[in-house]
Amino acid sequence: MGLFDRLVQRKSSTSEPGVDMALNNSLEAERWLEKGMLLEQQGELDEALNCYQSAIELMPTLARAHFNYGNILLDRGDAQTALDAYRQAIRYKPDSAATHFNMGNAHLRLAAPEAALAAYRQALALKPDFADARAALEMVLEVGPGYAETWFEQGLAQQDLEQFDRAKELYRQAIAIKPDHIAACNNLGGILLREQQFDQAVSYFRRAAEADPGNAAAQMNLGDALWALKKKEEAIARYRRALEIAPDYAAAWVRLGNIQGDQGQHSDAVASYLRALESEPDNAEANLNQAFALLELGQLDSAEQCLRRTLEIEPGSAEAHNGLGLTMKKRHEMDAALLCFQKALSLRPKFSAVHSNIGSVLQAIGQNDAAAQSYQRALDVDPDSAIAHSNHGSVLHSLGKVDQAEASCRRALEIDPQLAEAHNNLGVIFSRTNRLAESIASFERAIKANGNYAHAYANLGGVQKDIGRLAEALDTLRQALEIDPNNVITHNNLLFTFNYVANLPPEQLLSDAKRFGEVAARLAQPRTHWKNPTDPHRVLRVGFVSGDLGDHPVGFFLDGVLAALTSRPGGTLELFAYPTFTCDDETSERLRACCKGWHPATGLSDKALAQRITDDRIDILIDLSGHTAHNRLPMFAWKPAPVQLTWLGYLATTGLSTIDYLIADAWTLPKDREAYFTEKIWRLPESYICFTPPANNALPGPLPANNNGYVTFGCCNNLSKMNGDVVALWSRVLHAVPHSRLLLKSTQLHEAFVRQKVLDRFGIHGIGPDRLILKAYVPRGEHLLTYCEMDIALDPFPYPGITTSVESLWMGVPVLTLAGESFLSRQGVGLLMNAGLPEWVAANPDDYVARAKAHAGDLQALARLRSRLRSEVLASPIFDAPRFAGNFETALRDMWHKWCSRDRELHLRDREGNGTA
Repeated sequence: MGLFDRLVQRKSSTSEPGVDMALNNSLEAERWLEKGMLLEQQGELDEALNCYQSAIELMPTLARAHFNYGNILLDRGDAQTALDAYRQAIRYKPDSAATHFNMGNAHLRLAAPEAALAAYRQALALKPDFADARAALEMVLEVGPGYAETWFEQGLAQQDLEQFDRAKELYRQAIAIKPDHIAACNNLGGILLREQQFDQAVSYFRRAAEADPGNAAAQMNLGDALWALKKKEEAIARYRRALEIAPDYAAAWVRLGNIQGDQGQHSDAVASYLRALESEPDNAEANLNQAFALLELGQLDSAEQCLRRTLEIEPGSAEAHNGLGLTMKKRHEMDAALLCFQKALSLRPKFSAVHSNIGSVLQAIGQNDAAAQSYQRALDVDPDSAIAHSNHGSVLHSLGKVDQAEASCRRALEIDPQLAEAHNNLGVIFSRTNRLAESIASFERAIKANGNYAHAYANLGGVQKDIGRLAEALDTLRQALEIDPNNVITHNNLLFTFNYVANLPPEQLLSDAKRFGEVAARLAQPRTHWKNPTDPHRVLRVGFVSGDLGDHPVGFFLDGVLAALTSRPGGTLELFAYPTFTCDDETSERLRACCKGWHPATGLSDKALAQRITDDRIDILIDLSGHTAHNRLPMFAWKPAPVQLTWLGYLATTGLSTIDYLIADAWTLPKDREAYFTEKIWRLPESYICFTPPANNALPGPLPANNNGYVTFGCCNNLSKMNGDVVALWSRVLHAVPHSRLLLKSTQLHEAFVRQKVLDRFGIHGIGPDRLILKAYVPRGEHLLTYCEMDIALDPFPYPGITTSVESLWMGVPVLTLAGESFLSRQGVGLLMNAGLPEWVAANPDDYVARAKAHAGDLQALARLRSRLRSEVLASPIFDAPRFAGNFETALRDMWHKWCSRDRELHLRDREGNGTA
């Protein structure tokens, strides 16, 4: 339709009388006409055209049908066919002013101003007070030969007034007269792009670009519209063409950087933003977006500088304050992050992303209920925010609302099927609910959506490790590190996965651990001087840093030890704990009761946590996590305490030069392995670990073989430990002991495809399904009773059981272990030697099979051992907490003596260097 059509069309369409026809056709034609008008009002234009066509076929003289038919065609840009329809309408209704007016509009679209003038004059002759026709007539008369430019100027004025519908019509009139009017095409395309009419926008931008191939702005605008249509490669080509035309075109560099960032090419994006800033140093968008790219690269200081510069240019930029909040969050400076986000909200209260980011901070510091509320506020502002739905799903999962969590993530993917974060969050939900096949598929979809999503690669590697696909897990984790070499969590995952790999060269483990140490060192500012008094005999303040201070194997070992340390007569230790993950259970309550200070570390940056530890005047700081979940090893690189050591939670080197000691014993860590540690090895005189007996009434049962008529071997370890060599050796054991069974219990066995894979792996070695008993996760009390179904426990390798082995011994079930060479692979040796069971340690695989066969062949000896084993191990170093506490405190005191001596030597050396006596 033309510039002033809409009002007149409605009047004409409902008031003009029809032409008499035969009654049977006339009524039917009128029905088609009315139906077409209704469909047109509903926006169903194709169906409306069909109705008008049917009306015309039944009654060719029905002027209203021709008129309405022409209006739709004119709206669609088909001015010639519309003109033909108007001529038919006038043929049968020559006194319709509205039809003459719209005919004039069609003539203008066809660049026929004289014909348009004639049509407008005829409309005024029929209706002298037709204001729209008079205005159109005057405009055409006024502009004369150059009228296309005037239509454009009028459109520009209307656009400035934000009268976008009027502006579009004026631009269309200009383009109808001059199809290659570049500015009109660009401006009309811009309005259509703003209205998300992307296909039409591309059409007009392309017309402008083709009309003037050397117009950089036209190329860039076309790129914007193509990008909106997800035609990424063509969009990039247009941006690059714009930059070929105008190498200093800052806006085009910004657009190119935005695309590069969207595709995960953050280094390239930074380079593009820098080129934009060379031309326009005060370009706020370039500074802001460069900051976000730098955040993705982990260059937090540079990102902060860009954000501060953005705020100098635009002090009211809510986006910049949001970026500062994200920077602080990445530094673990959660209080500062919240302040930045609150500032952003003060500038833009309905900033959905900021509400979501506040939720992520609250979730990170363990305030999950408050986080859920923030995510909900984000969704109240923008119900279609895919990232807010995804984040909401993550926190709902943390709150134990698994079904709601999954629903939220799926809603996110309905909105944005390519949202990598939502696929990743679904993968996490599935992995922690033992839906491992779905978990893998979700992580793979996340990676497909964002090939540079390091976090998804790391998570995928973790699940691949869990189901025993170790080679794939290592490859996946390596890919994650290629994307983000400074991601300490991925380094942790890689180093932890090494524990499961058979025959891993120790040099490789040390090399990768040192690489992690280098990353951590670059992020830290280690202390070299402390204010701790160098009195070797005073009460020592000992700090423990761990995410496992609760119902976790680390908590089970630590429980009795801390109680014994705090109750020792004449004890000289004050204990402090820095839990890095929130635990709220009976074990954590007992551990907390043993500590003088209990300071949660969630939400604290490495710098802030290190300062807290220094302020607490901790003398000896103990890492209990190593490279396992929730560790804070990068904080140890700040060296907040004079003496630092690692113990209990991880069985290899940390790679940190700032950790002084690793605690072991003579059985578990031979001297010839010390070269593969960055720490000095401190050996306790007996066992380096001590287990706390479970607080329940589970009792060892009678020997199952006496009732079953066959021997049942068993293993309750994580299935990841069951590598190919383990399966082969255990199959040999089953062949050597006829009719025997193997009971396997692991969380992963909840999954049907995992169970089948286990059956297949043993089937390769000739072990049928009838020889295997597969069990999944059960609560701890019920889990302990599983040992009552076993005669002999088999230890995997190179990653043997520790918690499961001491549980097995406590339940009267002896453990057969294979002695390895590394600290990790000798854990079974240490436990059994300290328990007085050297005959259960095999020197090699053949010896392992021979010992299994011999022990299984003497049921009377097994029954006797079962009846006395609990009492014997309870009296051994691996359960005697007071005895262990004495050895442990002595070791800490000796470490402190060494440090005091070293500190005095350094002090004297400094004085001598300064020339003082």
